[in-house]
Amino acid sequence: MIDRILLVKPDVGLAGWRGHLTVLGIIAFTILALFHRDVLGMMAIWWNASTYGHCLFIPILVAWLVQQRLPGLRQLEPTAWAPGLIWLALGAFAWMLGAAAGVAVVRHGALILMLQGSVIALLGPAVSRALLFPLFYAFFMVPFGEEIVAPLQLLTAHISMILLYLTGVPAQMQGIFITTPNGYFEVAEACSGAKFVIAMTAYGLLVCNVCFTRWSRRIAFMAGALALSILANGVRAFATIFVAEVTTIDAAAGFDHVVYGWVFFAIIMVIVMAVAWPFFDRKPGDPWFDPDQLRHGGGSATGPIAGGALAIIVAAPLWLTASAATGQPLPGAPAMPEVKGWVRSDEPPLQPWQPRFDGADYLSMARYRNAAGETVDLAIATFDRQDDGRELVGFGQGAAGADSGWTWSQPAPAPGDARGEQITGPGRVVRHVVSFYVVGTGSPTGSGHLVKLETMKARLLGGDQRAAALLVSVEQRPGHSADAVISAFLQELGDVKDLADRSVGSQQAVTRSN
Repeated sequence: MIDRILLVKPDVGLAGWRGHLTVLGIIAFTILALFHRDVLGMMAIWWNASTYGHCLFIPILVAWLVQQRLPGLRQLEPTAWAPGLIWLALGAFAWMLGAAAGVAVVRHGALILMLQGSVIALLGPAVSRALLFPLFYAFFMVPFGEEIVAPLQLLTAHISMILLYLTGVPAQMQGIFITTPNGYFEVAEACSGAKFVIAMTAYGLLVCNVCFTRWSRRIAFMAGALALSILANGVRAFATIFVAEVTTIDAAAGFDHVVYGWVFFAIIMVIVMAVAWPFFDRKPGDPWFDPDQLRHGGGSATGPIAGGALAIIVAAPLWLTASAATGQPLPGAPAMPEVKGWVRSDEPPLQPWQPRFDGADYLSMARYRNAAGETVDLAIATFDRQDDGRELVGFGQGAAGADSGWTWSQPAPAPGDARGEQITGPGRVVRHVVSFYVVGTGSPTGSGHLVKLETMKARLLGGDQRAAALLVSVEQRPGHSADAVISAFLQELGDVKDLADRSVGSQQAVTRSN
């Protein structure tokens, strides 16, 4: 009787898996509910952007990875662990920075960090180490990788040109545009191969964890899989152009649609797995971890840890709301400047052009002409403050706005404090654009990253949030150097910072003028 009594564990409330999982569920639900706008925004990207269609499967894969580890997890005892709150706080702080800067990918990544921190804090170090890869793999729910699109477009175009040369097809390349005797082709964003590189990264890391144990083989597998994806996408782009040369443009479009949409990635995955299969060194049924090596003694009371987690989660949006400055009013639409040696002109452009700045309070444009007959377009967009949907720098914003008919082609020369780019519009009209961005009291810059940093500082520290974008653009015409015309115009335009400050009504411009 005594032995039986000693073997019975007393009911300690939240002790055991059920209690810890219940509290974890409450904390996770609170995170998802409090930051529901970011959750819905992330899911909308999964559904609407083909580049991130693979993200729809990541939650299922994470659940499967956890399920695979259940036999070992049942041998572990969850414990509340106060140091796990550090990871949760890091996620909350990252969300605050992402929200202040208007960077969605940072906010989305911060959600994953907060969910991971909740697991670490409420299930303890032993369980978290057992779930290390599933927790890490959850990062692939974040839609990231837009930065590699432009470089991959250029790389795909170069691969296509090499293969066209080897097959004897005459071709000329200008940025991401390739001209052959039979057609004019654009290596568009959808053709860059970014979707395959990102999806292959997620797939490759899953294979590395499930099929390999040695790091040397994992690294070799990932390098080979990514290299093959990039090379195969270049071959696909070349094949489309080559089909157009030997048949018709319509036949090439049909070929590209079938290969790109249904066959391409499946074939690449089959090839990758077939080559790697003989080198798999994880046997079916091998344990994912040794529970005896992960057991961790001690722990904290669950209640205080859960309370601390809730406080951290709520603190981030409250701090941002309290510290963000309200926008200062703008003086009105920017007054277009008088520029020495240049007069205002009504001469129509070869193709209509207007930059895109969603949510801008004002967008003013003017065309200038000098004595030599060269023309320049100047556009000024101003914001009293930036927020979601009204950002100085963002996807589809700027010189070649989404659905504008204009497409980014390649980088172009620009001053050190500006961004230069070449864009191509209908009728193969080419423009060179130099863009300056100014946020609050900051200096002009062409870096989107610096714009986000200045915006974050202004919102978190209560600074001046007024912002302006100044774009100087010239159409490329035979016998005229667009870059030289822009340089001459900027020299006469004067201080770009002063023009930006006058456009937003900044006191700095008034002080300098006095």
